[in-house]
Amino acid sequence: MGAELVADEVRPGRTIGAHDTAERAAAVLREHVAQGLLRPGVRLSEERIGRALGVSRNTLRESFRLLTHERLLIHRLNRGTFVRVLDVSDIQDIYQVRRLVECAALRDLGAGPYQLTDVRAAVTAAERAAQAHDWQRLGTANIHFHQALAGLAASPRGDDMMRGVLAELRLAFHVMDEPRQFHEPYLPRNQDILRTLEAGAGETAARLLSDYLDDSRQQLVDAYPKQPAHATP
Repeated sequence: MGAELVADEVRPGRTIGAHDTAERAAAVLREHVAQGLLRPGVRLSEERIGRALGVSRNTLRESFRLLTHERLLIHRLNRGTFVRVLDVSDIQDIYQVRRLVECAALRDLGAGPYQLTDVRAAVTAAERAAQAHDWQRLGTANIHFHQALAGLAASPRGDDMMRGVLAELRLAFHVMDEPRQFHEPYLPRNQDILRTLEAGAGETAARLLSDYLDDSRQQLVDAYPKQPAHATP
């Protein structure tokens, strides 16, 4: 069984308060997953998280249900709610969805120029993280980069879906023994995709991204059999 989540690991920036919704509580927890702060298998304490976020137990339970639907959490009868532990089939499916959404977003851009503010910001954040040798932050910046690519489709529904998909992907990153070796080689590829988009070549950027996703997926799939079996909470 994973360690129980303590309140200090949940940092909403401000308490949510009764006037807010379960959706906002879920958004805070989803972002913690996307940042790599909530690890697979960890048990979530309703009392401690509710106190940290400033929400009622009922509101928190509704947020847990939302995140369970997104495959980020799993509820075990009489045992509690845990962060999900992914398997290889999850990885394959996540990458299939990413290919459908991210690559299509780039292919459908047409002629430039494109609105690349968020893409550039994610690359800049990744460069700073690499300079600081902060590999967890580099992984987070990479997640934001791909969220920004999907965002070029200008689809609010697509953005909502990809937030969950990419947070779920972050759970897979924990299987990698060497975060630097996994994340750092993708920074130049992110930079290359950005330069290609700046040149107005969305179709070419989509091909670069397709190869990138193939390589990333294979790395994760190959890493899973080499790890000790994850204990299911």
